[in-house]
Amino acid sequence: MVTRSTDDSAPGEAFRPDVPVPAGPPAEGGAVEQPDLRKLGAALRDHVEVRSIAITGLLVLAVLYTLYFARAFLLPIVLAILLDFLLSPIIRLLKRVRIPEPLGAALVVLVLLGALGAGVYSLAEPARDWMGRAPESIARVQSRLKVLRRPVEQVTRTAEQVEAATQVEKGGPQEVVVRGPRLSERLFGTTQSLLTGAMETVILLYFLLAAGDLFLQKLIKVLPLLRDKKKAVAIARETEASISTYLFTVALVNLGLGVVVTLVMTLIGMPNAVLWGSLAALAEFVPYVGATVMIALLTMAGLVNFESVGHALLVPGAYLAVNLIQANLISPMVLGRRLTLNPVAILVGLVFWWWLWGVGGAFIAVPLLATLKIFCDHIESLSPIGEFLGK
Repeated sequence: MVTRSTDDSAPGEAFRPDVPVPAGPPAEGGAVEQPDLRKLGAALRDHVEVRSIAITGLLVLAVLYTLYFARAFLLPIVLAILLDFLLSPIIRLLKRVRIPEPLGAALVVLVLLGALGAGVYSLAEPARDWMGRAPESIARVQSRLKVLRRPVEQVTRTAEQVEAATQVEKGGPQEVVVRGPRLSERLFGTTQSLLTGAMETVILLYFLLAAGDLFLQKLIKVLPLLRDKKKAVAIARETEASISTYLFTVALVNLGLGVVVTLVMTLIGMPNAVLWGSLAALAEFVPYVGATVMIALLTMAGLVNFESVGHALLVPGAYLAVNLIQANLISPMVLGRRLTLNPVAILVGLVFWWWLWGVGGAFIAVPLLATLKIFCDHIESLSPIGEFLGK
């Protein structure tokens, strides 16, 4: 602030800034106030922590959005990598008998496609017949359950009457109903997307199997130190062996469950027992949800095929008994404690991948969790995550 003097002092004094004179240096022996560096450090640490938390949150959101919107691209890649873990031991076995990796990969992929095609062809006719009779079957089940549905129908009828009495009849614009996607499209997508994803998975699987240890060799060349190279090879070998063992064991257990369900359905007298056994083996890859869907389907099929309600309920009851024995006795005994997953982690992972990638994500949720657990078990810094995922 500039002030003008009112007295007759020197002319320069009129335009001199009016500022306080700074204090002189402290007297000799006087105390000097020192800045508190601890408060400054704490404030800086708090600021850095807030920024790091915000950046981590944004990174997590970016990853989730990427996984969701790129699901059509990522799902075939993840499925091909899991199948590569499962089939790599077979490629190495063929290599020991002097069959080159590209030729061995071609043989394995062709055998896999042939077995899958034969299974689909043999089950297509029973599945088509059952789906064709689905409306009639549902009507028959409804008539069988009419006694249970009667109270619900009465409540619904009363609610409709109340709603009709409160409405005022008047003309209005014509209502336009927009048909959304069908249930099959919501669950599995269109036929074109299914075929495209399957083709991408098969092609990528062949190249992964034919490449063999190419990616591991590239990783070893990139690492500068010899001890890092040895550690990378050990981790890669142990992780791949554990994942291959887990996936192969789970596939065998689910296949055995399908065979047992087929035999049980045959003894009960259920038509198309092989179809139900195949569906049971496939549904077992989706824990909890798959068994629930199978119980609902078998209940409806039992009520359609058998006149006695007790005989009809024996069908889902037998499946439930086999499933409980497999889940609580066979799988823990075969897999062992090291490869057994936490039920809470399974449920959370199942819901998460179902939300991200739909039915395809639900099928690969448990193998992905098992892969993550095995990988974390081999990395010391990530071992707490593996311990959390374990049972």
